[in-house]
Amino acid sequence: MSGTKLLIFDWDGTLVDSVHYIAVSMQAAAIDQQVEVPTLDSVKNIVGLGLPEACRILFPALGAEATERLCQSYSAHYNRHRANQCPLFSGVRDTLLELRSAGYQLAVATGKSRNGLNRALAEHALEALFDASRCADETRSKPDPMMLAQLLQEFSIDPSQAIMIGDTEYDLQMAVNARLPRIGVSYGAHSRQRLMRHDPLACADEFAEIKSPISQYFNQGM
Repeated sequence: MSGTKLLIFDWDGTLVDSVHYIAVSMQAAAIDQQVEVPTLDSVKNIVGLGLPEACRILFPALGAEATERLCQSYSAHYNRHRANQCPLFSGVRDTLLELRSAGYQLAVATGKSRNGLNRALAEHALEALFDASRCADETRSKPDPMMLAQLLQEFSIDPSQAIMIGDTEYDLQMAVNARLPRIGVSYGAHSRQRLMRHDPLACADEFAEIKSPISQYFNQGM
């Protein structure tokens, strides 16, 4: 068995404080397309899904062409808001550096597009910290386990050698579907109560708190 220990992170709402930007951009796109504007809670509910899947849930009456226009409008608004740069949550950079120094390999599994993730990684100068990533537009959207299965295959490891960390039910359900242990973070899009339904190793209130359950799992669970 490989000695690799892989930590897989969601992006929006886990590493980066972007949920507000996502909500504002989706609401602006709805205004552009003259459809009912979703509430903040409605948008928070779909954070983590791929954009087409999210729009289909929020606007189920729209046809394919109208949904595509709304997705394009959302992307345009989000890119404008991104000029303010969605900040990393407190402790993210230092914790990732510490985990990397401790020998863990790091990956991202996100509902963002490949172009969107690449831009975000560059903006935060995080490209060198991550060994691999998967995005919703190059595999299947969460909670389908395909992106996790592909990452496991890339590193030639089995599910017991990886942990998924995320802020939404979609992240944790994806991990359940892929048979990965998982850690929730309570400061993102979904509540602690929702995350705990998926039997995480822990649910952290601050990002740096993930270090303890990660260490406990790999030292005692393998």
